[in-house]
Amino acid sequence: MPTDSQTSGALPLYVQISELLIRDIAAGRLIDGERLPPERDMAEELGISIGTLRKALADLTDKGLLERIQGSGNYVRQGGTQESVYAMFRLELLSGGGLPRADILTVDRLHKPDELPTFGTSREGTRIRRLRYLNEVMIAVEEIWLDGDCGTVRQDLLSDSLYRFYQKHLGFWIVRAEDRVTIGKVPEWAPDVFSKTPGTLTGYIERFSWSDRARPVEYSRTWFDTDKAHYVQRLK
Repeated sequence: MPTDSQTSGALPLYVQISELLIRDIAAGRLIDGERLPPERDMAEELGISIGTLRKALADLTDKGLLERIQGSGNYVRQGGTQESVYAMFRLELLSGGGLPRADILTVDRLHKPDELPTFGTSREGTRIRRLRYLNEVMIAVEEIWLDGDCGTVRQDLLSDSLYRFYQKHLGFWIVRAEDRVTIGKVPEWAPDVFSKTPGTLTGYIERFSWSDRARPVEYSRTWFDTDKAHYVQRLK
């Protein structure tokens, strides 16, 4: 769970709390009309300050997902905007929701190998390999390729949300994505700490992502532990 101690690459703490609650609302873990615990109890449970919690709750209120009634408490309201930093992150804990975060394994500028499908306009790309978590549960390994013409990726500036990094540091936003979900073998480069050993069949997602360009600018592969997480797509 988020705490007041965070790394420089992490999202602002109040945003992490807001995102956690948005995903819990979307997953139905927090239902319409439900009263949240008292703010002091909630802050203590999350390990954060009252001020940080109130910034997160104000963000939810602005999005129409929370009604704050003076002297009564904070109540969940469905139907507001669920715009989220992680709106396109489709993996959830088996119980629903969970705050995404990532540990970076490697960041390399490379020639695109022949095995990759066609994307972007450059012969080069930046390859990012990461471990993915929901809350503190390790759920996936992933490999992201960003087209070389999109700019330079500095590892020290990366945050848990790559799409936020693209917008803030490279000047573009991912506007749509196409996922292909199947099963695949965990790659040989997966670290020993991952719950599935290399070669094991598990959940597998291929994603093509577009900015405002005609061709996709990003291609990614994710191998996720189906004993800990599942892929969720909600239709409205």
